[in-house]
Amino acid sequence: MRNSHLIILLVVLHSASALADELVTLPTREGITQSYLLATPASAAPLAAAILFPGGGGNINLRAEGVQLKFGPNNFLVRTRGEFARHGIAAAVVDAPSDQQSGMSDGFRSGSDHAKDIGVVLADVKKRFPGLPVYMAGTSRGTVSAAYVGRAMGTDVAGVVLTSSVYLATGGRRGGGQPGLSGFNFADIKSPLLLAHHYDDGCNATPYIEAKRLAERYPLISVKGGKPAVSPPCEALSEHGFLGKEPETVEAIANWMLKKPFAKEIN
Repeated sequence: MRNSHLIILLVVLHSASALADELVTLPTREGITQSYLLATPASAAPLAAAILFPGGGGNINLRAEGVQLKFGPNNFLVRTRGEFARHGIAAAVVDAPSDQQSGMSDGFRSGSDHAKDIGVVLADVKKRFPGLPVYMAGTSRGTVSAAYVGRAMGTDVAGVVLTSSVYLATGGRRGGGQPGLSGFNFADIKSPLLLAHHYDDGCNATPYIEAKRLAERYPLISVKGGKPAVSPPCEALSEHGFLGKEPETVEAIANWMLKKPFAKEIN
């Protein structure tokens, strides 16, 4: 494999938001490619970078159709990539790899193949932004990726951010369950760790009380309010996805990444 031979499919400038979106596809494992959507400020150099893991199966169906980039837009970390860029964070939103286009299980997210794929993405991001700190951030089931890959990368990443984390296992007893982060030892992450969670997250696998327990050891951004949910409680257009509180939540996360004072309570 020649991992340095990346394929850049399309760059799109959004003049209204001063945001540049770029689709990058990288060869990783034998015969497998990993794509990501890179959002950068169009008029200023970034101060840091973050690799973002959407929730669900992580398959946002990232692709180019003519001169347009297409992808599932609703996930919290997809729709806020411009907010990260506005605060000086180059945001690399990863899709599921080519052999997981039906969606990544928690088993895959926590395994060595996923870590290899993201290791290639991390190397590419570091090559693009030499000397900048690079963070891992996940939301909902994306926190399984951020936690396990963040653990695997050790101090090669500047920190890990877990938002709306799947603290509890879900599913039945016949092999269809998802463990989430129920068995994860957060102390195994060797870089700084930040948590963010909505007080009223109604998803059964992501209760706020679990984040509050961890706040005894790690900083926690607690969010209240927002807009009324327009999706089920475990989906992105609800308190689970910080609906209506996206700018404030991302600003706090970005300030933590940039080692600035950050809001721990967002009302």
